[in-house]
Amino acid sequence: MKILLIFFICFTQAISSYAQTTENDFERGMAKLNLKDYKGANEDLTKAIKLNSKNAEAYIFRGRAKFYLKDYKGAIKDLTKAIDLNPQYEEAYYYRANVKSLLKDYKGAIKDYTKVIELNPQKADAYSNRGMMYILLKKREEGCLDFSKAGELGNEGSYKMLEIYCN
Repeated sequence: MKILLIFFICFTQAISSYAQTTENDFERGMAKLNLKDYKGANEDLTKAIKLNSKNAEAYIFRGRAKFYLKDYKGAIKDLTKAIDLNPQYEEAYYYRANVKSLLKDYKGAIKDYTKVIELNPQKADAYSNRGMMYILLKKREEGCLDFSKAGELGNEGSYKMLEIYCN
């Protein structure tokens, strides 16, 4: 009985250490991302994902690190994986839309910003950014409506966009 108890304690500690390692890699990766150590963040978040491939947040933050490292295709892949794991994760759509806009995939960015707005109708930046995508696609009316809505929601910069593109 005593051997079983010792085995149980060791097994519990091993599981706890495994979970803690995953959490430590994730937390360290987040800290490095905030410190703008994007390469280090990418490495730590990759370790966290290897230990827990179902962690949507790790994919989002690694996607952000890849974005800053100018690995845009890798960023889209990670953000898409985060969406696959959690289709209600507005932040993943938002960052993926930002990457798509840099890649001049304006229609794809509009689709993602629209999903962000569907999930969070109060996200002013999504309206403003989508408005710019419409402007770039020469859909002035839609763009101006989005700038107006973003302004109503508190995005002051959208009023400047209205002046530039809509008057």
